Amino acid sequence: MAPERRALVTGGAGFLGSHLCKRLVAEGYSVVCMDNLRTGSLDNIASLRGEPRFEYIDHDVTTYIRIAGGLDEVYHFASPASPADFERIPIPILKVGAIGTYNSLGLALAKNARFLLASTSEVYGDPLVHPQKEEYWGNVNPIGTRGVYDEAKRYAESITMAYHRHHHVDTRIMRIFNTFGPSMRHDDGRMIPNFIGQALAGKPLTIYGDGSQTRSVQFVDDLIEGTYRLMQSDETRPVNIGNPVEYSVRDVAELILGISGSESEMTEKPLPDDDPKQRCPDISRAKEVLGWEPKTPARKGLEETVRWFAGGG
Repeated sequence: MAPERRALVTGGAGFLGSHLCKRLVAEGYSVVCMDNLRTGSLDNIASLRGEPRFEYIDHDVTTYIRIAGGLDEVYHFASPASPADFERIPIPILKVGAIGTYNSLGLALAKNARFLLASTSEVYGDPLVHPQKEEYWGNVNPIGTRGVYDEAKRYAESITMAYHRHHHVDTRIMRIFNTFGPSMRHDDGRMIPNFIGQALAGKPLTIYGDGSQTRSVQFVDDLIEGTYRLMQSDETRPVNIGNPVEYSVRDVAELILGISGSESEMTEKPLPDDDPKQRCPDISRAKEVLGWEPKTPARKGLEETVRWFAGGG
């Protein structure tokens, strides 16, 4: 029988981190979940709190990380990621991308653990190529409002590769494209939770711009499967994990109205600064090296997400 593996998930009480913790526990891991609850919630990990192979540590990863005992894997998911946070807490976003990644990599080095960085499609900025391959360097405004998140993740990728090359840490970089599902914050500020909350409350759905800009949306279960496969693989280059099927923002709004049964109308507001007009992953690398591609149709994922929001989740 293989020995039990032990993993640390930073940001483990957040939307994505909590789903990852549940998957790892289900895979037989001993899991250390670390979060300072700035944007995470203990409600997201409530189902794990009685699990003997699960441990929660309240800690800010921008301060030195101490973990007793061995670690086999470090998943660095800590980071506020909602547009609503970019103006609200810009300095903590920059700090967790820079200092938090530095501390997490230092821990991986000390424990001889494999390290996975949860990066983002935001490293591509408002892309000038379509779809986006991992070789694309991006089109980012470093001094714009979104720059605090974009550049924090770009720096995180740089320091991850520096530790890989200089300290020989076994690293993985995953670029996450728009992901949705149960456990998203109601005040997240992104398209899908905004639309669902407004539809369920009978309020007009807010469309920024004319709604023609496109998004590729993937259900959280597909993202977690991609995460797990990447960590188990030998791939050290960045890998896009996203759904290449594009929907216009207006299409997504109409889907949610239909699923929720809401009679809300749509209202248009000006497009925010540096908001990407088109974002779509090229997932050739994920298909080739991980045998991964998303399985959940947008409608099926949205139905499950609307149910969760409607149930008071």
